[in-house]
Amino acid sequence: MKKRILTGDRPTGKLHLGHYVGSLKSRVELQNEYDMFILIANIQALTDNFNNPHKVSSNIIELMKDYLAVGLDPNKVSFILESDISEIADLTIIFSNLVTLSRALRNPTVKSEIIQKEGEFEFDKISIGFLSYPINQSADIAAFNADLVPAGEDQESIIEQSREIIKKFNKLYGEILNLPKIYLTETPRLVGIDGTNKMSKSLNNTINLGDSEDELKSKVMKMYTDPTRIHKNDPGHIEGNAVFLFHDIFNLDKDEVKNLKELYIRGKIGDIEVKEKLYKVLNDFIAPIREKRLALDNREDYLLDILRDGTKLGKKIAHETLSRVRDSIELNIINK
Repeated sequence: MKKRILTGDRPTGKLHLGHYVGSLKSRVELQNEYDMFILIANIQALTDNFNNPHKVSSNIIELMKDYLAVGLDPNKVSFILESDISEIADLTIIFSNLVTLSRALRNPTVKSEIIQKEGEFEFDKISIGFLSYPINQSADIAAFNADLVPAGEDQESIIEQSREIIKKFNKLYGEILNLPKIYLTETPRLVGIDGTNKMSKSLNNTINLGDSEDELKSKVMKMYTDPTRIHKNDPGHIEGNAVFLFHDIFNLDKDEVKNLKELYIRGKIGDIEVKEKLYKVLNDFIAPIREKRLALDNREDYLLDILRDGTKLGKKIAHETLSRVRDSIELNIINK
């Protein structure tokens, strides 16, 4: 029997290169080896979009396009819509009894997201839903008894909290749930085009998987390079230079990258030329994804059918998991 993977995304916008190197690439590579479930976490997305549910619902199809365009195969992968798995909500409530308020407040990912969004960490600005979304994510993972969770570096603390919750549950009630492991890729975090340490939709510093050639070129030409370099012939720095970080990851011609770095350090090549070469590299990478994505533009019924089939299977598995959990904590009194 294959081991099981659970991973997923919040439907709050199109996926970008950070998602690709942080998780999508590994999902495509692992889909032949594992029983893979990909969860579209639309309930979780409402934690910071409750006043704008259309933003969440309208991006569900966009996510499905991105998934299939990067090479995820619906014959090998089950795609699940979180809001149709009520068992996850039940598990979230059960798991909330295993997490103290102080532990919820200590999660570094939650803290950084609140500060990024609000500018500061104030109790009056934090909803219970947002504060407890790692518990919901733990329920996502446990519902499908996942063995492995491919994720970006920013999700490491979330997975660790999930492991804590499951360990505590199993210690109290027996080995009911699998203890998941995180699977980090070679590039678990990608810098934004503005040079900040994370590509993020909320920071508006992304290169999306479906960007047109013009959109891509505009973004590449705006990329952060070396702020100390005033003239083309000034010696440049490659450390922290977003353009060279992208060359290192996406440019398969390593001799060219090495030569570009040497010329840049000596002041023998300008930012524009280095960016133009990067644009070609990225466009060659994105072009087939863009083409596949465009081919899915008028196939919403097809994408929804895939999502319905995966959700039906996911609900069956989650129901079996919840039944075992309910038995272990003596909740199935009238259903025996």
